[in-house]
Amino acid sequence: MGRIIAIDLGTKRTGVAVTDPLKMLANPLEMVETHRLLDFLTSYFKKEEVETIVLGYPRHLDGNPNEMTPRVLSFKDRLSKLYPDKKLVLVDERFTSKMAMQTMITMGSKKKDRKEKAGNLDKVSAAIILQSYLEQI
Repeated sequence: MGRIIAIDLGTKRTGVAVTDPLKMLANPLEMVETHRLLDFLTSYFKKEEVETIVLGYPRHLDGNPNEMTPRVLSFKDRLSKLYPDKKLVLVDERFTSKMAMQTMITMGSKKKDRKEKAGNLDKVSAAIILQSYLEQI
């Protein structure tokens, strides 16, 4: 039994989160420059057993695709070819950035730190996407 990893794909930065070995909790893992994401995943999969990849599925509030939707679907296709042994799941990511910001505020992150550490927002967004998936299974 492996972990579940979640990806909040961005054009420049991508947030990554992972479950504990028992797949009960979602934890922010890393912010990765998007152009280095596949190398990061390949390295991570060599160190840790991962059975499922959860991708944040971006859409407008009305449910229609937005400008990132085709990129995520293309990335999903690429992942399915590179890692055919991994289950791939799309999870609605609407509101995750706002929820991540609220989480950081609640945890006491100062405004200056939130602006300087956008990567933290990406990781927390990925963790929220992953926790949402965990609540569905």
